[in-house]
Amino acid sequence: QVQLVESGGGSVQAGGSLRLSCAPSGYTYSMYCMGWFRQAPGKEREGVAAIDSDGSTNYADSVKGRFTISQDNAKLTLYLQMNSLKPEDTAMYYCATTGGLRCPSVRLETDLLYYMDYWGKGTQVTVSS
Repeated sequence: QVQLVESGGGSVQAGGSLRLSCAPSGYTYSMYCMGWFRQAPGKEREGVAAIDSDGSTNYADSVKGRFTISQDNAKLTLYLQMNSLKPEDTAMYYCATTGGLRCPSVRLETDLLYYMDYWGKGTQVTVSS
């Protein structure tokens, strides 16, 4: 049973930084696509950043240059370093992964979420102005 547990959310002022972590367990796929998604109240869930099992990364336009997705060397933990945070970054952030499928060539912001097989329960990020 694959489980994903996010941590690291919190409340910060605009311009601040946070680092989210996602610890997977029960995961045995050598090929995968892992990503961070977020959902603000009243809005659709959207893709923020993704990393393929080959190490390639992709970012939503809204976070390019501010957020960095990475994994530890053992690929046991997924991270999202968020810098220069803005109030519009306020949302519940979710970690998700495919079950053996590499990152498809689809629009990250709107379509990647449909390819994810496993989801964490989320961690809240609140950015005040």
